[in-house]
Amino acid sequence: MIDPDGYRPNVGIILMRADGMVFWARRVNRDGWQFPQGGMNTDETPLEAMYRELEEETGLQSHHVDVLGATPGWLRYRLPRRSIRNHTKPVCIGQKQVWFLLKLNADESEVRLDMTDTPEFDDWRWVDFWYPGENVVHFKREVYVQALQLLSPMARELAGEDSVPRQVGDRLLENLRTRKLARDARGRAERQARKPA
Repeated sequence: MIDPDGYRPNVGIILMRADGMVFWARRVNRDGWQFPQGGMNTDETPLEAMYRELEEETGLQSHHVDVLGATPGWLRYRLPRRSIRNHTKPVCIGQKQVWFLLKLNADESEVRLDMTDTPEFDDWRWVDFWYPGENVVHFKREVYVQALQLLSPMARELAGEDSVPRQVGDRLLENLRTRKLARDARGRAERQARKPA
């Protein structure tokens, strides 16, 4: 299911322990690490899709977690040009996601990465709350920082300021703004250089 703008509806999951550490998983046969996420079926709400993806990718069920919050509306990221399949119709240019913050209420031994015939992940670990915002693949970084920032008040309420420090999130946002300004300036310079004299 692709929307008219070329974005695939999707849900993202930030699974957190009470101490503020978050679940970080390695994609099968790749060196890329990320949060669990997945596409929505046409007949699903974001909440229903989140519970389905949670079980498929981590083996956890609804009784293993508490939903602490969700992002308001969609957060979008574009795929790199090399990842866009122009031969398929409709063309998907990126993902639009609703992100959920979940608190793990079960023993971590309940996590199972082999719940489907084609698992998404082959390894996982716990990392600091803000770590994914600096370490996910570059084209997802802005959405990760936005999601973490939007959900950080709920995470901080549970885990405390020391575990989810506000200044780290503010620094990540500022770094994104600086990179975006530099990228925009490079783009303007390149367009200007291509103009005939």
